[in-house]
Amino acid sequence: MTDETLCQLAMKAMETAYVPYSGYKVGAALLCENGKVYLGCNIENAAFTPTVCGERTAFFKAISEGEKNFVSIAVAGGKDGVVEDVFPPCGVCRQVIAEFCNPDTFTILMVKPNGYEKHTLRELLPFGFDKNRLK
Repeated sequence: MTDETLCQLAMKAMETAYVPYSGYKVGAALLCENGKVYLGCNIENAAFTPTVCGERTAFFKAISEGEKNFVSIAVAGGKDGVVEDVFPPCGVCRQVIAEFCNPDTFTILMVKPNGYEKHTLRELLPFGFDKNRLK
């Protein structure tokens, strides 16, 4: 799968976001090592704390179906579903990604109006806390 296709799927995932409070729609497309793709969107809640991001939704869907090996995730977001700039994963999402992905090889594609930025997890979370720190 190309990076461009994964970015298009992230933009498609934005369409199902539930965002009655902020209006910021986020879609994510998570590529597994076996080629499967899991889509996720953000889902808001009036109490705010139970709100979940699109990236975590995609990861939790994949993990709940037995997936454990991931290659890349594309993330698209913007007010009223309009992508005006990159929409990087929040700190909590970066931490979830760190739990399951190699920080030096897992890539994060952040959709822009005309293309995308590509970064490794390590670039976005240089001092991440992972299971290796628990030894």
